[in-house]
Amino acid sequence: MNWFKQTLANVAGTQEPIYGPTAIQSVVDHAKTIPYTEATKDHLRWAAMQSTCVETQTFYLFSDNGDIASLQLIYNNVVGLHTTCQFNCKVFSTDLAKPHLWASDPVQNHIFDEDMLSFGAPGFVVGKDGTSTFGTDPMNPWGSMRHAFWPRCKVEGSIITREKEIDFAGRGFFVHALQGMKPQHLAARWNFVDFQSPTFSACIMEYTTPPSYGSTVVNVGGIAKDSEILYAGAPNSVTHTDFTQDSENDWPEPTAVKIVWSGKTAAGKPFEATVEGSLGPRLDRIDVMAEVPGFIKSLVGSVAGTRPYVYQFVPPNKLPIRIKIGEDEEITEEGTLLMEATFIS
Repeated sequence: MNWFKQTLANVAGTQEPIYGPTAIQSVVDHAKTIPYTEATKDHLRWAAMQSTCVETQTFYLFSDNGDIASLQLIYNNVVGLHTTCQFNCKVFSTDLAKPHLWASDPVQNHIFDEDMLSFGAPGFVVGKDGTSTFGTDPMNPWGSMRHAFWPRCKVEGSIITREKEIDFAGRGFFVHALQGMKPQHLAARWNFVDFQSPTFSACIMEYTTPPSYGSTVVNVGGIAKDSEILYAGAPNSVTHTDFTQDSENDWPEPTAVKIVWSGKTAAGKPFEATVEGSLGPRLDRIDVMAEVPGFIKSLVGSVAGTRPYVYQFVPPNKLPIRIKIGEDEEITEEGTLLMEATFIS
């Protein structure tokens, strides 16, 4: 009966019943025994599910000149009946008086090669495979959420706009995300963190499930240097330490944040890192229903009570990351923080 109710919710867009927190098998629990696994090509293959899903591969670019951009491919399947692909490119304007550069184009006649790979790269997944599953029968889940990360890589190339060519030589961050169910059934809120400094790259992907799954918080992330993963796993935390009520939609827009990574290194040493401070004025506020392509609206818009907004921040003043490894080693280094806070329902 629960499977039938969930299938009806997927097809008709209705809200799900309350299954409770036992209906999510969180990767945070898996990470208690296997904190993380180094990513292989298998972790980066497109799943291209033949049922309802949204799958993305996204690069975030940080140029040596201070420019920031994102490049994203989206694969989307609506109830196994309609499949589309989209390419998105955004060049952020840190000058609040100038607009961001945004392009979103459908990918026509898309195909995958036999390997289902865009590329292979070093990185990590939290736990054994980076996956949380959803369903009242853990052996036969009806949904899933998975993330694979490549936290620090070298970037070369340029983005050509109508006004100029932007040199994006610098650093990059990559995330492969698979939402194996209707997005609003998997998560009600999100926090995404990408911190880049001369020596360190730190990331977090955190989501809170709807009440259907007990408003469970799932937080995965890690910190890397050029040649090694210093820490990866769960739990971590993202706390909005101050906020203002957005008068347009009544969401609590964060204005300050505290981000904590906490666990052990691969060598078993205690590890903790913190980024904390004011977010400054928001870089962008995205009304998802007004911006996204129609196929995403068909996944989200049919459910009453969903008002998805994404708030994006790059604090104008660089924030320090404070890292403590073991009892003696402490490091502080300033860097650039890109943070997104998403509210759905």
